[in-house]
Amino acid sequence: MVQNIGSSASNNEDCIKEQDLLLPIANVGRIMKQILPSNAKISKEAKETMQECVSEFISFVTSEASEKCRKERRKTVNGDDVCWAMGTLGFDDYAGPLKRYLQRYRELEGDRTNQDKAGNNEEKDEPSPYGDNQPRNQAVSAPLLKFNAIERNDGSTSRPF
Repeated sequence: MVQNIGSSASNNEDCIKEQDLLLPIANVGRIMKQILPSNAKISKEAKETMQECVSEFISFVTSEASEKCRKERRKTVNGDDVCWAMGTLGFDDYAGPLKRYLQRYRELEGDRTNQDKAGNNEEKDEPSPYGDNQPRNQAVSAPLLKFNAIERNDGSTSRPF
């Protein structure tokens, strides 16, 4: 049960701290730094403001996706539901790229699953030279997608991250 958000006077187990409802500030700061020049500084206040904004945005989109699932009598929100919610809430400019990202993610995950299955079949035939306690197949994971800078119609440029 959420009560007294932001209140530091109570240590009840029923009480959820405001910070527990927000994304970790270190992660928010790290994401902010990715788009800025390496010598740029970000104030604590800017990080906290961004933390509140992105947490609220995620809650807003998730709430819409969750409501769709509830109406469809489903218990699990999936990526398609999030894409649908983005479009429904007016974030069409983001819904399209997000759908493409999700499709590519699923393709890569399918490839990885197939490789794991093939690797598991090979492992049964061949004993490991490292003994039974060592993993036989250690796949190096490459980045899922790479984002590049694009030129916009208004003359500005989106930077890669």
